[in-house]
Amino acid sequence: MELYQLRSFAMVAELGHLTRAAERLHVSQPALSAQIKGLEDELDVALFERSAAGMTLTKAGRDLLPAALDVLAAEQRLRGRAAEMHGALRGKLRLGTVADPELTRVALVLRRAVDRYPLLEIDVHQAISGVAFGNVREGVLDASFYFGRASHPSVASLPLRKLAFCVAIPAAWSARLADASWETLALEPWIMTPPVSTHHALASELFAAQGISPMRHVEADHEGIVSSLVAAGLGVALLREDLVEESKGAIAIFGDVRVVTPLAFVYRREREDDPEIRALREVVADAWGVAAGAGAPPAAPA
Repeated sequence: MELYQLRSFAMVAELGHLTRAAERLHVSQPALSAQIKGLEDELDVALFERSAAGMTLTKAGRDLLPAALDVLAAEQRLRGRAAEMHGALRGKLRLGTVADPELTRVALVLRRAVDRYPLLEIDVHQAISGVAFGNVREGVLDASFYFGRASHPSVASLPLRKLAFCVAIPAAWSARLADASWETLALEPWIMTPPVSTHHALASELFAAQGISPMRHVEADHEGIVSSLVAAGLGVALLREDLVEESKGAIAIFGDVRVVTPLAFVYRREREDDPEIRALREVVADAWGVAAGAGAPPAAPA
């Protein structure tokens, strides 16, 4: 069997769809189908059940997938060790960042990466947190900062800190809403991020916990914009506590409810031992003062 067959097996197993896997692997669908069929013939087992809805692992496929992933991880370790023998680390990484740069310390991370690995190129891509996690899972990004509780077996996580969110209102509304109920607050306009974002998921979690369903909302795709709109008296929002503090009195906190979620550095688990990923993980850990051990799966949703 060939390593490319195992990579194809792993990708189809993850995506559950031949066409999407072929696009990711940059091969034609017939070629990918032939690779899977060749592997099945060599192993003398059916790895997938094929249907109009996609590709589902058989019991044999589920049993053999971990071994295939182990082989692919060993290949990456071998390549990494060989690369290190050549001296200075070289390569190019696509790093995702979320929210504002101060939150993720991305400038400090890049400064230290440049100092330690001058031949390692890092392209930075701003993304909504939920999109960033999906892009890491799909291989669009090599790694990313992420806040939220999404979890997937293929994604490893290096925890950095906890983020606390509170319900923020314009300071000018404080007297009017001092004794307001959650039902009354739900009647106010809410400023929300897009549904794909972690911020939106956290707000929805809050609504469910309080038994409310705000009907009016304004959408903004960046927390800095959300903060400025609240400060301008345009609505209520779930907002990071540090942004409330930075508003210099323009924003007040409603009630004492807090929503807490982790901030982490995430990357594909199969690339744990890639020299570039390992180097970036160590730089991030150093910038944050945390241990750079192997990444754990992101915490499952509460």
